[in-house]
Amino acid sequence: MPAVKMYTTAVCPYCVRAKQLLQAKGVAHIEEVRVDLNPDERVKMMEITGRRSVPQIFIGDTHVGGCDDLMALDSQGGLMPLLQA
Repeated sequence: MPAVKMYTTAVCPYCVRAKQLLQAKGVAHIEEVRVDLNPDERVKMMEITGRRSVPQIFIGDTHVGGCDDLMALDSQGGLMPLLQA
């Protein structure tokens, strides 16, 4: 299973929902990068993704996007193949 990295903040319901979905799909470890604790990481996230909002989710080298993007990917049947790559 590829590494899963998620840029998050402490109080973000979308981050919680995204984590719950990933865990339900069998992801045991999510590398969380807290942009509220480290503003430099938010700058880096924005440079990589072009987005300010959290979560920003990466599965391996693939930028999935935010929580809505993750949910859409799952409903289209694209999440599990990405997690099993």
